[in-house]
Amino acid sequence: MMNVTYLGHSGFFVEMEDACFLFDYYKGEVPNSNAEKRMFVFVSHVHYDHYNREIFRMGQNFADVRYILSADIPVENVFSGEDVPEKEKVIFMNPGEERGILGCSVRTLRSNDEGVAFLIHYAGKTLYHAGDLNWWHWEGEPEAYNTGMRRSYQAEINKLQKEKIDAAFVPVDPRLGEQYCLGIDCFMKRTDTKQVYPMHFWGNYGIFDRLMLEECTREYRDKIVKIEREGQIFAG
Repeated sequence: MMNVTYLGHSGFFVEMEDACFLFDYYKGEVPNSNAEKRMFVFVSHVHYDHYNREIFRMGQNFADVRYILSADIPVENVFSGEDVPEKEKVIFMNPGEERGILGCSVRTLRSNDEGVAFLIHYAGKTLYHAGDLNWWHWEGEPEAYNTGMRRSYQAEINKLQKEKIDAAFVPVDPRLGEQYCLGIDCFMKRTDTKQVYPMHFWGNYGIFDRLMLEECTREYRDKIVKIEREGQIFAG
């Protein structure tokens, strides 16, 4: 059993038989779940649209919770103010690390924007959340900048080529114009992924129709999960 709920932007809630996984929450309604389940809360980086301190209040509903945070999030921000988590329940991770946490294997990749991407193995399932790791090709930027973004992205994605990924959450940012699908195309053609959930599309749900019309997506269109609204639940 694995259900995926789209919360908004890059936020997802994944529920398995005995564990829940919350990714990059900053808005939306998180589904109720059995408080006896393990709860893993991931934050890929400090940007406001990926990190909301409300996650520490949510965690109070679970007896066994761990917060796995990118090391770019200031320690003083986490352990000050209201709803401060217990220190032993917070794990900061740098790029290129691997940790075993409550039976969950967590590996990080280096984002070419801020923070990290997460690769997670748990109970025979593999999840990938990109955070802001993407093929960022911006019109108007120098060619050297865009070339550097391409190379850094491809280098990180190449590290996933031996993985069999059940669900991946990957950016398709419409602000990139015609280059919006470069990242997801590279990811899907270089990894063995069953289902990919486009994200970071700023509420522009029309991006899914565009993806289905792109010639480059022809060989993996059936693996693209079409999101139509916040709170939508998918059986993964």
